[in-house]
Amino acid sequence: MLVWRSINTTVPNNVQFSLGNFIKHLPSSTISCPYRLSIKTLVTTSALSSSSYFETLTSRQKDQLNLYVHTLLEWNQRMNLTAVREVNEVMERHIEDSLSILPPIKNSYVSHCNNSINNIKLVDVGSGAGLPGLILAIACPDWKVTLLESMNKRCVFLEHVIGLTGLSNVKVVRGRAENLGQDLCFREQFDVAVARAVAEMRILAEYCLPLVCVGGLFVAAKGHDPQEEVRNAERAIQMMGASLLQLCSVESHSPYGQRTAIICLKDHPTPRKYPRDPGTPAKEPL
Repeated sequence: MLVWRSINTTVPNNVQFSLGNFIKHLPSSTISCPYRLSIKTLVTTSALSSSSYFETLTSRQKDQLNLYVHTLLEWNQRMNLTAVREVNEVMERHIEDSLSILPPIKNSYVSHCNNSINNIKLVDVGSGAGLPGLILAIACPDWKVTLLESMNKRCVFLEHVIGLTGLSNVKVVRGRAENLGQDLCFREQFDVAVARAVAEMRILAEYCLPLVCVGGLFVAAKGHDPQEEVRNAERAIQMMGASLLQLCSVESHSPYGQRTAIICLKDHPTPRKYPRDPGTPAKEPL
């Protein structure tokens, strides 16, 4: 039985976010990634700064982000959800990163998936504290978001913060990607799979791509120079029925530098033997 601990949900003054603080820490980019890339070339397209994603958020969405950050820091005092301890660092390292992958997801989906960007079914694999999936759910309330997380204590946190923020487009699934990828209720049922700070690309491909429908996208949030990691993952991506679509540089205003969204297009069904048994992808990457 899950035991829920109540917390004070009144946001103290020292963690209130002003408009200026949000604009300072949230990314300003409209990303154009028009080229289908050869994995041999690995040319990276760049972000073009124009308008902040914060400007598109409603007052309710801003309040939801505010409450999420407050709750994350409160719960982090009792369990290890993040190494970050300060509001500004949460904004720079987590919120900014999560919101910054929205432009490449949307642009790539519209350009290559021949479907409306509305009502997307997205799964966040290894969601942890809900990053990036919960942030994407706040920013895109018409998307249906599944947070896949194997650790019970993190699932408890996710359920709690979903209730506090009043999100109705998110559900939490406790389990391992290797098991869910073989479950017909989840296998190839999602338009987009995302992963951030989970594993290297060879492993992520086997975790995520079996969950993506043919014609859908797998998007991995990585650091500023992931090209060698992507080259090493070429075989695994192809074996999962996908191909590298593009690498999109995402401008970051934080001290942690530029980020990259690695985008793969699911071309064919994943062979039935994948994903392999739990633990095998990490121990024996393809």
